[in-house]
Amino acid sequence: MFAYFAKTEHVPCTVTVSHRFEELSAHVRFNDGSVIHPGDSVLVHGAEILAPFGTVVCEDRMATITRATFVERLWARATGDLEVMELYEFSFSQEAMI
Repeated sequence: MFAYFAKTEHVPCTVTVSHRFEELSAHVRFNDGSVIHPGDSVLVHGAEILAPFGTVVCEDRMATITRATFVERLWARATGDLEVMELYEFSFSQEAMI
């Protein structure tokens, strides 16, 4: 039940890159229904996807999912909230910073 060593899976995926005025995003969908858990990492194989302005590009690729060990998963859950709090440490105010 508990993994002491990281396991890897090779799965097909679809990468969607949007470079439009309304949206700037990149998404990966696993075609086999794989689910990512806290601490897992994903590497999408292939060349960089460049979407010209005003377009949405979809490409089928292969991805490698490296599953987190039990300890890594616990650590990701324990420290995840702290990492999200770092995102709140910025402001869009017009005041000059001294």
